Amino acid sequence: MATLLLLRHGRTTANADGGLAGRQPVDLDETGQAQATAVGERLRALPLAAVVSSPLVRCRRTLELALPQASPVPDDGLIECGYGTWEGQPLKKLAKEPLWPVVQQHPSAAVFPEGESMAQMAARAVATVRAWDARVTAEHGPEAVWLACSHGDVIKAIVADALGVHLDLFQRIVVDPASVTAIRYTPLRPFLLRLNDVGGDLAGLVPPQRKRRRRASRPTDSDAAVGGGAGGAR
Repeated sequence: MATLLLLRHGRTTANADGGLAGRQPVDLDETGQAQATAVGERLRALPLAAVVSSPLVRCRRTLELALPQASPVPDDGLIECGYGTWEGQPLKKLAKEPLWPVVQQHPSAAVFPEGESMAQMAARAVATVRAWDARVTAEHGPEAVWLACSHGDVIKAIVADALGVHLDLFQRIVVDPASVTAIRYTPLRPFLLRLNDVGGDLAGLVPPQRKRRRRASRPTDSDAAVGGGAGGAR
């Protein structure tokens, strides 16, 4: 199967101020812009078969700076969790809410007021990247590499699924701004290749081209199509 690169957007003004942006149209701050430019230097050498993005401005801005030649496809399946009335509020204030320990310790049961549940977010995010991965593999082959730009909680949920761990453990996963996480799905299981990678060469994530085996000569009518011969065992 293809190789998926999950890119978190660069740091935003909300990240810097300690607020919960949610789906609000917050942009990158100066640090976030520098992060996006820096990760672009690492990504541009990769032959990306597709670039998909959350439709929110911080992801689109990250890709504009990182991969200016790309034409990202927006997909609502990668959008930030719907935090409802929590959006725009300081994290210090939210930490005093009764729901806060549930979000931290039992996120699979967390439902945000007038918003989305963590479980719903995880399900639609995983379904989105798996569908895109199958599509990229079908169109470009198993050696293809593609990128999805999204948000911290969304990427953590996708990683938890790839590791086969319960969503209640996803708060143990760290995904920093402008970090790269790599997953390769296979028919048997996903493989986590990189997690929260904020530096270094990414070229090793491109699978080597498979050598094409030469076709064996077609057996003649008198050849028996039984018993382990190179021509018969197909």
